Amino acid sequence: MHQTNTPDEDYIISESAEISVGENISWTDKIASSFPAFKSQNYKLFFFGQLISLVGTWLQIVAEGWLVFQLTHSAFYVGLDAAAATVPSLFLSLFGGVIVDRYPKKKILIFTQTASMILAFILGILAVLGIVQVWQIILLSFLLGLVNAIDIPARQAILPELVEDKGLLTSAVALNSGIFNAARVVGPTIAGILIAFFGSGIAFILNGVSYIAVIIALYFIKTPDVVTNNHIHPITAIKEGLRYVYHHELIRSLIILSSVTAIFGWSYSTLMPVIAQNIFHLDAKGLGYLYAVTGVGALLSTFIISAYSNKIKSSIFILGGIFIFSIFLIIFSLTTNVYLAALCLFFIGLGLVLQFSMINNLIQHAVDNSMRGRVMSIYALSFMGLFPLGNFEIGYIAEKFGVEFAIRLSAFIVLIFGLIIVFYRRNKNKL
Repeated sequence: MHQTNTPDEDYIISESAEISVGENISWTDKIASSFPAFKSQNYKLFFFGQLISLVGTWLQIVAEGWLVFQLTHSAFYVGLDAAAATVPSLFLSLFGGVIVDRYPKKKILIFTQTASMILAFILGILAVLGIVQVWQIILLSFLLGLVNAIDIPARQAILPELVEDKGLLTSAVALNSGIFNAARVVGPTIAGILIAFFGSGIAFILNGVSYIAVIIALYFIKTPDVVTNNHIHPITAIKEGLRYVYHHELIRSLIILSSVTAIFGWSYSTLMPVIAQNIFHLDAKGLGYLYAVTGVGALLSTFIISAYSNKIKSSIFILGGIFIFSIFLIIFSLTTNVYLAALCLFFIGLGLVLQFSMINNLIQHAVDNSMRGRVMSIYALSFMGLFPLGNFEIGYIAEKFGVEFAIRLSAFIVLIFGLIIVFYRRNKNKL
């Protein structure tokens, strides 16, 4: 049966622990009050394991983009490598969702995290030995994309099992964004320093090591083996998921909006190595700082959502995020002042994550548990799977018409389309 409640009705406000008057409030009590998901031991293990692993992931993201550009001096190849990592999601995410609904999510994640670790070590060894070639990097990115086609929907779908009480789910979704963005602050800064002093290979090796933390955490997490569609043929299961999303007006609108932003919004980050070197004349450390500034803005948005999601309408978060992101991305494309660019990147990160965290949150609350894996795989398809189109688009336009024009065009498309979707849904009182 399709959920038709409005987002405000779907929101469940987690109850803070009661503290008697005059009682000393410990820092752990404050954290539990601000982030109720930490009441769950399972979620705490998952949170800290993912945090360490994602710092490593950002080491690799920065180092890989920098290495490809140093080997080729081509914006197109930087975009091609980024596309190779996301193409599998375009074709295989839907099957990934079927797998997530069919097998225990914890076991799936142990497999995917182990596979990602092995790929990181292979790339690191090739880079350290000085024999790495561009085709090898692109091939390993593609293989990682195959893993992520299953890993991403599994990570999204396991959240309700980790917190058990649905009242903690909003906090868990916000904290999941917080994990990614805290890593986005720390990882690029460390990556810039590592690349400058030791080369890209060390960053890849450390990323491989970082996966050990989340693998250990997953072994200690105790979750029920929830499966829902063992008896259904995979193609039938995929059709069920697609029909469910199509007929669920709120989820359908959110996924369309996510798709447009994935293609034309996030794609600017693909060109960051080119922008850092050619426009701002920065080295690897400077590139790391630019990524980190974006991450600070994104991290702030996580706290804003955690604190005010039950007080401010979801449409305000989404519309505000679209507006902030688009305007500051346009300004970013017009400036050659690195300090103004850094300020713009702060607000770009803030706006993007305000939008995407709220979209994720609304979908998690609206979806039926029996469809969660498949719906989150469709969301992953709209988010990660369509990155290749954005990477190819912005890489090609940047090569033909310049980086600045490519970024401005993307920002205008996101702004116009986002306004259309949000106002359409608000007029129907569905957002």
